[in-house]
Amino acid sequence: MALLDVVRPSLRRSIDLYAELVALVPESALEDSIPGVRCNTIGQQLWCVVGARESYAAAIESGQWSGFTCSLEWGDCGSQSAVKSRLESSGNRLLQAVAGDEFSDAQYQLIVDEVEHEAAHHGQLIRYLYALDLPIPPGWKARYSLDG
Repeated sequence: MALLDVVRPSLRRSIDLYAELVALVPESALEDSIPGVRCNTIGQQLWCVVGARESYAAAIESGQWSGFTCSLEWGDCGSQSAVKSRLESSGNRLLQAVAGDEFSDAQYQLIVDEVEHEAAHHGQLIRYLYALDLPIPPGWKARYSLDG
């Protein structure tokens, strides 16, 4: 089995999990952070996901890292519709970037780095869901064997 035969479905699942999360979490929760802990808000976590997808997609396409950019405005991190829209468009962009058949070693590394980034935010957001007593989406429960 080729690496991309594993990575593409993994990215698709991650994209779907984020879509499920933003659809279930109340809009007001996007501006919440974990009390007493140095952290950003849920919406700002999702801003980082959007920006990483867009930045890694550009890097994969060009074959080199060109820096971080994000189309989701920092001030829109509390808007469910803005976050949802940018998660969707950035997910589609990422899937397009990995749709090819041949990649350089540098491009493969960028793809793996993006997969790691998606997963890191899954773990962080699970902590937010528990700490803030927010509903845990069914897909997240199934994927990570979560209770709650």
